[in-house]
Amino acid sequence: MTRLTPFDPPPGYAAAREAGGLTRVRLWDDRTAWLVTGYEQVRSLLGDPRISVDRRRDGFPFPTPGREALERSGRTTFVGMDPPDHTRLRRVFTKYFAIRRIEALRPVVQGIVDDLITGILAAGPPADFVTALAGEVPSRTICHVLGMPLDDRARFQALDHERNTLTTSPENVIRATNEMLAYADELIERKRREPADDLISELVADQLGGDVVTREELVAAVRLLITAGHETTTNMIGLGIATLLRHPDQLAELRADPSLVPAAVEELLRYISIFHISPTRVVTEPIEIAGQRLEAGDGVIAAVAGANRDDAAFPDADTFDVHREARHHVAFGYGVHQCLGQPLARVELQTVVETLFRRVPSLRLAVDPAELEVKEYAFLSLAALPLTWDEPREDR
Repeated sequence: MTRLTPFDPPPGYAAAREAGGLTRVRLWDDRTAWLVTGYEQVRSLLGDPRISVDRRRDGFPFPTPGREALERSGRTTFVGMDPPDHTRLRRVFTKYFAIRRIEALRPVVQGIVDDLITGILAAGPPADFVTALAGEVPSRTICHVLGMPLDDRARFQALDHERNTLTTSPENVIRATNEMLAYADELIERKRREPADDLISELVADQLGGDVVTREELVAAVRLLITAGHETTTNMIGLGIATLLRHPDQLAELRADPSLVPAAVEELLRYISIFHISPTRVVTEPIEIAGQRLEAGDGVIAAVAGANRDDAAFPDADTFDVHREARHHVAFGYGVHQCLGQPLARVELQTVVETLFRRVPSLRLAVDPAELEVKEYAFLSLAALPLTWDEPREDR
């Protein structure tokens, strides 16, 4: 389904929601699956143990040929596992992303954001904020957290871009994934020999050689942490900046009252919902939802972008409102598989929003919003975000 703008879900989502929240859709391989767009239905399905994330099950709805080839090859992480394996591995990694631990990183993220903005201002307008800021904040942050050399970020960004571009051939998706896994394995071995004060060193010390996590599972998890640590947040930063610039009255309120920033970030997460290829599942035994019976083997696509625009959960849902209580959105998923790294994403988004618009009050789009281009990508992603501002004075 095609988006008419980068800022709104496809109209077909609303039509499906008005028809009861479930509708049959046809996939690229001519199979069908259930598209679920209602807020309550999405939460119900994502929290139901009769819905599986196991890509090896018959009927699983793959979004692209490349993704099917990758998942069928067995190169999966714990996010593609059902309990009890998912429970075992999720429990291992959850403690490393505890809120208190992530909050301690806020000064690090602040320093990264300040340095990047200083460089952007020194170079002068205009600038593409996708490459100059949105792509740099998460990649530099995850390098710090995991203990990766900053110079490596171009390597893993390129590989991830190839993996997540929807038109990449199956062979190249698998090749790029294998290169990412090899890189993760290299990191683990380096930290085993020369441990430092970083997350991978801690994981190696805690888990490698134990009886809970295998070496292969650890490699896959580190690859996931690298990917999840920058891809989604990069796209969210770019679209979040653009959304705020398109709502100048609300942006002015944020500048006047920075205490609104956390709520504004939750509203951005709800309103944008960059999880463009929504959570996909397969039914393992018959269930009924919204009066519709789903059979074992039925594919399910939980459209979080549709659920987050459901008026039943968010009155006047198509309106962006920084005063809205939006914390119950499903932008990070729902249930046992919801995003492990969401505390870090929130810290990065809050820091960027507060700092950027405080330091560059004249920031504005350098092109018409209609010219902003969305990439053919697994996540809702702007190809570029050209912005300009007034020189030379800056109030830091």
